[in-house]
Amino acid sequence: MAANPSPSSSFNLRSILDKEKLSGTNFTNWYRNLRIVLKQEKKEYVLEQPYPEDLTAGATAAEHRAHEKHCNDSLDVGCLMLATMPPELQKQYEDSDAFTMIEGLRGMFVSQAMVERYNTSKALFGSKLAEGSPVSPHVIKMIGHIEAFDRLGIDP
Repeated sequence: MAANPSPSSSFNLRSILDKEKLSGTNFTNWYRNLRIVLKQEKKEYVLEQPYPEDLTAGATAAEHRAHEKHCNDSLDVGCLMLATMPPELQKQYEDSDAFTMIEGLRGMFVSQAMVERYNTSKALFGSKLAEGSPVSPHVIKMIGHIEAFDRLGIDP
């Protein structure tokens, strides 16, 4: 049986979030990177499960441990998310848990991403090479549209 790696030698993906902080145009990429990091840290569940309510008086020791783990993981993820946001969003979400933050961000940026996808699709599918025009500029324009899809996290 293989030994567990020590914390100092464990593989850390958080640096990918330092490279691409959340901005108004990269929510899809930022969210994908956040999920990759949290999956590796086994904390992705806090994005999908609401912050736990207080335990009842008759809660078992296992329930107390699970509750404490969820609260601690949510705090870690929330701080990570805040650290990768612009100051305006930090102010808006500084008192929120990770689940509430991601729900709010999805609502804020999903419609924006849909509009951007639509406009990029319209430009790509509407591009036609005019008869007698050189091919090279047209190809460069088409590559630009395809790269825009890549930036949005879409496979054309």
